[in-house]
Amino acid sequence: MESLPVKNTAHKGFWPALTLFFLAPAIGELLSGSAPPAEFFNPFGLLLLGLLYGGGAILIHELRVRWGKGWRTVFMLGAAYGIIEEGLMCKSFFDPNWMDLGILGTYGRWAGVNWVWSLELTIYHAIFSISIPILLVELLFPAQRDERWLGRRGMIVMPILFAADVIFGFLFLTPYRPPVLPFLLACVVIALLILWAKRLPSPEPAAGGNSLAKKLPRLRWFTLVGLVATLAFFFFNWGLPNLNLPVPVTMLLVIVLAGLVWLVLRHMSRRGAWGDKHHLALAAGALGFLIILAPLQELDKTRLDNTSGMALVGLAFLLLLAWLWRQTGRPSRPINQPTLAT
Repeated sequence: MESLPVKNTAHKGFWPALTLFFLAPAIGELLSGSAPPAEFFNPFGLLLLGLLYGGGAILIHELRVRWGKGWRTVFMLGAAYGIIEEGLMCKSFFDPNWMDLGILGTYGRWAGVNWVWSLELTIYHAIFSISIPILLVELLFPAQRDERWLGRRGMIVMPILFAADVIFGFLFLTPYRPPVLPFLLACVVIALLILWAKRLPSPEPAAGGNSLAKKLPRLRWFTLVGLVATLAFFFFNWGLPNLNLPVPVTMLLVIVLAGLVWLVLRHMSRRGAWGDKHHLALAAGALGFLIILAPLQELDKTRLDNTSGMALVGLAFLLLLAWLWRQTGRPSRPINQPTLAT
């Protein structure tokens, strides 16, 4: 199958790349509440987060474009990114005392690995830290969505900066050193995911035509799928452990949920060509859960960190989505692009 055409106009990619550099950590860390404003906007910390999240997302966009692949490749590379961040850099996959683990420091821990946490964070980063930021930036800059954002020099410098950031985090973020065998296994899984992502077939461009778009469900159903899937995802990972459900059952439910969501999206993609607003509605539903959660985190008196400003963060992202909604085309005007299910 032939790859999608790629335009080599890296000089036009500065603004999309810069936007993604900051938007990826803003969603993955700031909106999620992992790094509230007082922590997120520390200049040194923001630089490290930008090089990690933004650098990883930019490289994944570049690989997707250069390989001529679709969103399944982005998801796969996003999962590899999640293991790099949490397994290799932060080592939270292995550290039983990692600050954010809570009950997952004991629930699901076996052979030196926090298994439930590892599965959750791999999926979380693939979707919220990588795929959704890339999607939003491509909607912000539609003319550059299938163009290279980095030139030859950028493709040398960015991986070096990204790797340096990961190594810095491994050495200085925490003194914990993971067991050798699980750590090496994480490296092997990363390599396999990257190879798998590259070998995935290139998707056929979605067919245009208003007649196809009319077969699609209403936009509200896309938003509902994103919202319900995200709600179920966090409940399975944090609610079920508190119910003392057997660990294999919890992990199986998370995997089944991911499979069901993919099947639903696959079914939607077969009913007609998605437009920009269909993609945005789906992403808005997923982000909607975090937006609703943002002011609640500011009111949470049990947190030891400074959560001031989280309500404003949620409002800012709500306004961003509303503005982007006005900028995108009608739902009846599909884009000549693969859908999120391909």
